[in-house]
Amino acid sequence: MPFQTFRYLACGGGNTLLDIFLFFICYNFILDKEMVHLPFITISAHIAAVLMAFFVSFPTGFLLNKYIVFSESNLRGRTQLVRYFILVGVCLLFNYVFMKLFVEYCRFYPTIAKILTTILVVCFSYITQKKFTFKVKAEP
Repeated sequence: MPFQTFRYLACGGGNTLLDIFLFFICYNFILDKEMVHLPFITISAHIAAVLMAFFVSFPTGFLLNKYIVFSESNLRGRTQLVRYFILVGVCLLFNYVFMKLFVEYCRFYPTIAKILTTILVVCFSYITQKKFTFKVKAEP
């Protein structure tokens, strides 16, 4: 196994466990499995919990990837951050779609659905980060 893949699995795995743990706490205890009523929209508890966990896992994920996993990337930090934000936005969309599919159509328990969703999204995320977000630009 390449060392970079190992670092990604270690850092990403830790951040993913943090994300799942925060999802579990938010869904079961903070939101108490209840819908979230905002002025213009009502959000299901499992989707709101995904968003709440995101606000912690986004910055930790970026910093771990930038400084530990893909430290050889020579792209500017701002470029990496913008690309990471775009990638995370796509991953968040995938999270939303898969959570809706698994919880509301397949009737999986939300925490199990989150784990399955995470497996799918992590595979996509690793490839995209390596080839796009933190790629090594060829020196002229």
